[in-house]
Amino acid sequence: MKRRLGAERRTPHPRLGRRKFTASLGPIPACRKSGACQGARRPRRRRCLLKGCEKPFRPTQPQTRYCSPECRAAARRWRSRRASQRYRQTHDGRVKRQAQSRQYRCRCGQRRLAAEAQATLPEASEPSCASPARSPEGQRPASECTLFRCERPGCQEWFPRTGRSPCQRFCSPSCRQALRRVIERERRWQQRAERARRQSTAMPSRGP
Repeated sequence: MKRRLGAERRTPHPRLGRRKFTASLGPIPACRKSGACQGARRPRRRRCLLKGCEKPFRPTQPQTRYCSPECRAAARRWRSRRASQRYRQTHDGRVKRQAQSRQYRCRCGQRRLAAEAQATLPEASEPSCASPARSPEGQRPASECTLFRCERPGCQEWFPRTGRSPCQRFCSPSCRQALRRVIERERRWQQRAERARRQSTAMPSRGP
């Protein structure tokens, strides 16, 4: 009777089967090999896109480009300056700039005439807003600029475009490669997200 009980105890359960044990870690879960129990993988370490920083950091979000809030603020200021430069090259920007120049010249003329009146005749009336005849109104025609600014955030370098590369956008191969690396990484991340969204919508819903 004892042998029968011992034999029954040594036989494994048909549902559980034989479980592997180690010295201190306990049973080895089957999901370690497949990776089902592991969480989402954190993004890899990358370099800051801002030129002059380029510090390696581990991002908290997949599409993070800069290592710190200071670098993000510097890149925001750089983008605002570039946007202002592009706007000044348009027709509306040139008209607005001409109006600002006229107002500035009018204020300068007022201050100059007021200083002369205080020095010679303090009781003279206030000068009008008319600009002097020797200073014509309007903006001077700008000469054609053959230099272009690099499009990498934080880069202030100017470069000339040659006939071999008339559409050049960067001052050096390092700047071009840095921005291309970021664009490719973001494009792959968007493709993976779109693929996962399509797979989730294509899966049939389970019934009750």
